[in-house]
Amino acid sequence: MAGSAVSLGRARGAGHYQGNPATAEKRWVRWTLLALGLGFFALFLLLPLAAVFTEALRKGWDTYLASLIEPDAVSAIKLTLLAAAISVPLNVVFGVSAAWAITKHDFRGKQLLITLIDLPFSVSPVVAGLIYVLIFGAQGWFGPWLADHDIKVIFAVPGIVLATVFVTFPFVARELIPLMQAQGRDEEEAATVLGASGWRTFWHVTLPNIKWGLLYGVILCNARAFGEFGAVSVVSGHIRGQTNTLPLQVEILYNEYQFAAAFAVASLLALLALVTLGLKQLVEWQAERVGPQR
Repeated sequence: MAGSAVSLGRARGAGHYQGNPATAEKRWVRWTLLALGLGFFALFLLLPLAAVFTEALRKGWDTYLASLIEPDAVSAIKLTLLAAAISVPLNVVFGVSAAWAITKHDFRGKQLLITLIDLPFSVSPVVAGLIYVLIFGAQGWFGPWLADHDIKVIFAVPGIVLATVFVTFPFVARELIPLMQAQGRDEEEAATVLGASGWRTFWHVTLPNIKWGLLYGVILCNARAFGEFGAVSVVSGHIRGQTNTLPLQVEILYNEYQFAAAFAVASLLALLALVTLGLKQLVEWQAERVGPQR
């Protein structure tokens, strides 16, 4: 009995010792790491963000608001919203379809599909824009046919939408694939055995299980669509009031030494980024709160 008690005490002592080293660093080590983290955060994130709003408001609210309601700026805002409004729903359809196919079915070429989904992460956006110019430009593969039918893709809204779709399409799929793989196929197979159709299974079983991951992917996709510069810059042609999105408008204003206007438009993008972060945090909190209840 005494031997058992001693053994139990040693086991508890060993378990207690094994659980502590990860959090039992010396105080100066913890404070040093915390200071480094906060210093990096302040230097590379908070300081630039504060500089954007400071420069945007340097000449007062009147100049700030005038820069945002200027016709070219309004056109850039509308075009940015239009590109996001088209590309995000398309990527939702693609992302959900790809994640469903990859995680719920077995087929040849699955790994190839996963690799292709990651393609925009490995290809420079500028290269993506050049690819569209090569395909749809005046001297491109379909350029003469498009010109004969009076269809403009490059240096027009369709080209901007295509470039935005390309750089944003991995986000929804990449959020859903790990989630759906972790959930497995048991619930879908049970629904199928009970006689549910594919669509009914998706709407009543799969979609409720992935709704928070889907919303998270949509938020990231939308943020990327708002901030895209490289690919859109190549296909837009920088036509004032027609093909300039918000990032391109910032570049033009800055190159023309209209610093207050450039920072005013940039502050709008920064506000959109802050809203995106807020929504992202809300989704993460809601997912954590609901998760344990499932």
